[in-house]
Amino acid sequence: MIARDAELEWLNSLLDAVRAGTPATAVIGGEAGIGKSRLVSEFIAGLGPDVRLILGQCVDLGDVAAPYAPVKGALRQLVAQVGAERALEAVGPGRAALVALLPELAASDAVTAGEIVVTPGGAGSGQLHEAVAVLLETLSRDLPIVLVIEDLHWADAATLALLRFLLRSLGSSRLLMLLTYRTDDVTRGHPLRLFLSEAERDRWVERRELARLDEAEVRALVGTLIDDEAPSDRVLEAVFRRSDGVPFFVEELVGIDGCRDEGFVPATLRDLLLARYERLSDDAQELLRLLSTGGVRVPHALLAAVYRGSDEALESAAREAVTYGVLVIDGDDYAFRHALVREAILADLLPGERARFHARYAEAYEAQAAAGGRRLAAEISYHWLGARDPVRAFPATIQAMREARAAVAYATSSQLGERALELWETVPDAERIAGMTKLELMGRTASQLRHAGEGERSVALVKLALAECPRSDPNYPRLLRDKALYLANVGRGGSIEILEEALAAIPDDDSEELRATIMTGLAGRLMIEARIDEAVETADAAYELASSLGFARYASVAMNISAVSRASRGEVERGLADIERSRQLAEGDGAALLRYWVNASDLRYLVGDFPEAVRLAEEGLSRARAQGVERSSGVILASNAVDPLFALGEWDRADALIERALALDPPGPVRTYLERAKLWALVWRGDAEHAAAQFRQVRPAMLPVMQVEMQTRLAVGRVAVEIALAVGDLSQAWRDGRGVLREEVLPLAGYAEPLLWALARVIAAVRADPARVSEAEAAEILDAEPEVRALIDRLSFWPTHPLWKAFVEAELAPTDAAWRAAAERATADTAPRFLRPYALLRLGEALLDGGERQAARDALQEAFDGAVEGGVTAVQTRTARVAMQAGLALDGATHRDTRQGAAGVAGADDPADAVAELTARERQVLDLIAEGLSNRQIGERLYISGKTASVHVSAILRKLGASSRTEAVYLARATH
Repeated sequence: MIARDAELEWLNSLLDAVRAGTPATAVIGGEAGIGKSRLVSEFIAGLGPDVRLILGQCVDLGDVAAPYAPVKGALRQLVAQVGAERALEAVGPGRAALVALLPELAASDAVTAGEIVVTPGGAGSGQLHEAVAVLLETLSRDLPIVLVIEDLHWADAATLALLRFLLRSLGSSRLLMLLTYRTDDVTRGHPLRLFLSEAERDRWVERRELARLDEAEVRALVGTLIDDEAPSDRVLEAVFRRSDGVPFFVEELVGIDGCRDEGFVPATLRDLLLARYERLSDDAQELLRLLSTGGVRVPHALLAAVYRGSDEALESAAREAVTYGVLVIDGDDYAFRHALVREAILADLLPGERARFHARYAEAYEAQAAAGGRRLAAEISYHWLGARDPVRAFPATIQAMREARAAVAYATSSQLGERALELWETVPDAERIAGMTKLELMGRTASQLRHAGEGERSVALVKLALAECPRSDPNYPRLLRDKALYLANVGRGGSIEILEEALAAIPDDDSEELRATIMTGLAGRLMIEARIDEAVETADAAYELASSLGFARYASVAMNISAVSRASRGEVERGLADIERSRQLAEGDGAALLRYWVNASDLRYLVGDFPEAVRLAEEGLSRARAQGVERSSGVILASNAVDPLFALGEWDRADALIERALALDPPGPVRTYLERAKLWALVWRGDAEHAAAQFRQVRPAMLPVMQVEMQTRLAVGRVAVEIALAVGDLSQAWRDGRGVLREEVLPLAGYAEPLLWALARVIAAVRADPARVSEAEAAEILDAEPEVRALIDRLSFWPTHPLWKAFVEAELAPTDAAWRAAAERATADTAPRFLRPYALLRLGEALLDGGERQAARDALQEAFDGAVEGGVTAVQTRTARVAMQAGLALDGATHRDTRQGAAGVAGADDPADAVAELTARERQVLDLIAEGLSNRQIGERLYISGKTASVHVSAILRKLGASSRTEAVYLARATH
């Protein structure tokens, strides 16, 4: 091996880290023939007995590869190494999901008859992903595992999704994943491009691309390939020039007869790739053409089944191909020495020959499947299509779709469903063969698209199905229900109206189960969109219907929705009681129980019962772990613990949950919730500039969720206002929050109250310094005070109203009495812990304004101590700064405390140092701030835009560690 020492050393260093307990993933890319497989082979050859090696090979089956093919191959090796009993023991609650992936485990001696029942679609993708992750994580504690998957450019979508999950979830494993791919095959739009870009953001992933050899390295490689007299310099120069430094091409050129002659170089790349092939006998060439149709590697048994000659003729032809270096033997498989040679031979096939060979493979795979072999429908479908026989391809495609669904390979299942729809009109009696109508097939395919994350395509397909479906067809209301669900998933409105239409379209004599499911779904959408009275009425009706039919799951979910909705409109005690009734109805139903824990923990948080909210979320997370869905459904419950933990002052514990959950790539609504919480924590822990930068990045992804979920609009709106307040941009703070004044927030008091407090803070800041916004904005903001007061008063039915009412009043009328009242309210168990230090800070400021310096110092000291104890860095910093400016000494406070929340100058001990960091332009802007100019006026004076002026102002506030423009001017003047 030439010129790959650095890469080999890199792989060995990653393995050393894995041995020490740090997982790693190496992604190796490079063009065809660059030496990826050679590097991997050399690395594998050096592995010792202290490492468990498993290999997976992606299969080239055109546009729709067999689901999980490389992963299944690797896991079968792992099961063979440790035994089925140990594997099933290691995977724990995920046994059923693992059996869904590897059905042969169901026949294992380790499985008692009837112990594991796997039904089609019985395991969700989250459970399967979790099962594989737990298996690898558990077994890696015994021995480090090296998982190699080659040719990732041929991987199916299900495999990429699973690998993406493993990259993020195996943080406590001793696993080295080694992935290779061909860069020249990853064109624009290729699914691997997104995978690679996401993988690079993971801290355990390192990606390298192998470079071509230079002239000296080519000479060295040629020297290792020729033992006798070396070729001339002219030949070596020709090899280098024609190979372009690609090692495989060098090997092929050197392997040609007469390579020492000056005219030996083939005219084209095709001629080079076929040079060895064309020297073979006719029988050997025919065998290679047949083998190329089957893939890069073909088992001997399969090749024997499709070969039409005798066993002796097969062995003779294969031996010749191996001798001439076209084929290699890999266990029981024949493999092309390089995929490029296989592709060149495949391209050389005649059309009739190609179809004939594909038909042979299809028949051979059918025989294997009939004999009880593994799932092979995807291969059968591929080869019948290659044989140009849609009639025989169609049933195989339908079966492959079902098999992919059973293995929760949603993306592959949807691709096969679309293929079946394309074939439908060419197949006589397609409905009988498929066992379903075309409309049913369209509906199922749309469902798989949705599960695969192809939201817009699922909407488009269900619309096509509805266009073909008569209103009298039993599928019509089901398709409407699906359309409503899919629209909501992609953040588009209209779901409620469509669900209402679906209810009206159900025939009176049709299944009442469908009616119950649609009514429950409608109630949920009404609740999410804050149409609470309608949600209660619909949920109650759905509960009565589901109960009368004996559908415990739907009865539980309907009761759950009714409980949350009743609480939202003020019937808190009944809501809390009813949600416990929903738990009783859900006993024994894992999905319904998880939904109970999600909504119950959230409701307890909103009414201020933070310890119980955390307990419920953790109880649900424990059950999710027992059900084998800790890394999927459990993420939602983990996220529900975040806000109550923040409220209790357990910042680090909440941070850990956020980072862990975000690393698992949760669905859009959960990600939005987590990102919002992370941003809010950054603000209160003194890193507002970082929060602002992060918010700019994630806000576009939040918008679709905000459009269909009012509670998310309120929650994200609050954080947006607080971020803008913290960086001193009052105009942006008002723009982000004023929309709530036009919303009907009464049913969502728990979300609305903190936002109204944030808006009151904006009004107070503008009243204190109107020059920070334009005259028109100042008038609009100050005129909104009565609306804010009226809204907070209308929320008096909510348990936490006295707390937030006191804080809103204190902001709008900041007297020492008002802030004393707010501080007293903040001592209640239902008050988030960060509020009392903040209230005491504001009390100290009010006392200073009244000239009561000793009382102000006492309040500020208590605020500082509480902020330090509670980890509220933003309050700690501002309190120390206020005291410093007033000439008051606080016990335990240093000058560093006045600046620790400011990014970039956290370590500066002298304000003069911070002023010195200002650029010339920023000093100009600071002088104009001192004149009382707004951002727009500063822009006009300096001939820059108002937005650019705002950026300069934000930078000044950050560098000086100031919370306002006035404070920035004060700090700057204090240095002169």
